[in-house]
Amino acid sequence: MRITTKGRYGLRALLNLAMSAETKPVPIKTIAEEEGISPEFLEQIFFKLRKSGIIDSVRGPGGGFIIKRPLEEISIKDIFDAVEEDLGITPCTEDETKTGPELCSKAETCLLHGIWQETATHLRNYFASISLKDLISKAQKELYDNIQSGQDFSI
Repeated sequence: MRITTKGRYGLRALLNLAMSAETKPVPIKTIAEEEGISPEFLEQIFFKLRKSGIIDSVRGPGGGFIIKRPLEEISIKDIFDAVEEDLGITPCTEDETKTGPELCSKAETCLLHGIWQETATHLRNYFASISLKDLISKAQKELYDNIQSGQDFSI
């Protein structure tokens, strides 16, 4: 399994938005510049995040993007699902809504199919267990610890 650029950028951009947008919308250009992401690519990602109900856009002067749901209710898996990031580890675990022969002609007889399914389930559950609030708390703690020890830190 490999998290694609779309998934990594979506998570980074949303984390940036969550950390910087306490009360006012943040322009996509600002996030793109801070994260080193093409604004056009970020627009495509944000379109999907908005469609999934994770973020919302505010038009006009002072407009930009805001997070629509509480941070503790948005998991890494929610973000990956919104940007259509596949969390399967093999072709037979890519679509969690399909089972048996509709996934793979060997699913019924493959001795490893159960292992692949179980591994993919653990991975999905792991990403579902970590919220944006958890990520921010961890980042703030690491930043504090690094400042105390005199080290640089970046997200």
